[in-house]
Amino acid sequence: MSLTRHFLTDLDLSPAEQSKVLDLAAAMKADKYGFTPYAGPQTVAVFFDKTSTRTRVSFHAGIAELGGSPLIINSTDSQLGHKETIADSAQVLARMVSTIVWRTYAQSGLEEMAANSTVPVINALSDDYHPCQLLADLLTVREHKGKTAGLTMVYLGDSANNMANSYLLAGVTAGMHVRIAGPEGYLPSAEIIAAAQIRAEETGGSVVITTDAAQALEDADVVVTDTWVSMGQEDEKVARQKLFVDYAVDAEAMKLAKDDAIVLHCLPAYRGYEISAEVLDGPQSVVFDEAENRVHAQKAIMTWLMVASGLAQDPRVEL
Repeated sequence: MSLTRHFLTDLDLSPAEQSKVLDLAAAMKADKYGFTPYAGPQTVAVFFDKTSTRTRVSFHAGIAELGGSPLIINSTDSQLGHKETIADSAQVLARMVSTIVWRTYAQSGLEEMAANSTVPVINALSDDYHPCQLLADLLTVREHKGKTAGLTMVYLGDSANNMANSYLLAGVTAGMHVRIAGPEGYLPSAEIIAAAQIRAEETGGSVVITTDAAQALEDADVVVTDTWVSMGQEDEKVARQKLFVDYAVDAEAMKLAKDDAIVLHCLPAYRGYEISAEVLDGPQSVVFDEAENRVHAQKAIMTWLMVASGLAQDPRVEL
């Protein structure tokens, strides 16, 4: 019996596996309805503890395109983590659905779910990581740059959050030189940095952590930012806007990057704060390609996990 594979952090895929998933995503984008690992239709449970637009729509659409039935469940509609333990829920769900997708808060909940599930569990966002977003971002970089290995990707802003963590880990897994820039006190943890450096040694990528935005931006191929005020931080809005103002992705910042640098933002974006309207709506921005690619990347990881776990078969899927 195959070992069930899960996707809880960016490091759950080896460099070779990540590349194969991205290849699969590109194939699925070119053949929208050509892969049906959930034919039946089989059901995929998608839990939301946090509000969502792109994650909800992209998973719903992607599961349907894979021949499955998406079961979207909000936190108020289930007992998950409330009256029933996560472990018990996992064992019940695994008898009823083919994959479990969860957008939640604590990474520990996802780990407990995976430890007790015989079907793949996918992290659709947690407080620590957003690995599905990074697959979409890397697919977008590939489309516009032809590769990932050897490119310099710079992330500016709140660098102590899930997005910065995933950019570090997924970026070096793809062989990129990842630079993270933010103010003191808002940088990745030592644990995340160490994990990224270990993976970088394997792939030829590199890690730079700095408080100097200008230094980070020099000759960048890819420039990335995220909202300065995430869910649950609304009370800190004014303070955060002042704190991160020197890390805004605006026209002046982009002059420091390469002339052909592309700009990513996972959205929603707040024009005039972390990114200027001029940049977000300008010719270097590929954010709407990036948003679309959530569908294709997520279809790929769901399919790859099903095949790798022995729950589906498709000779086109390389493990």
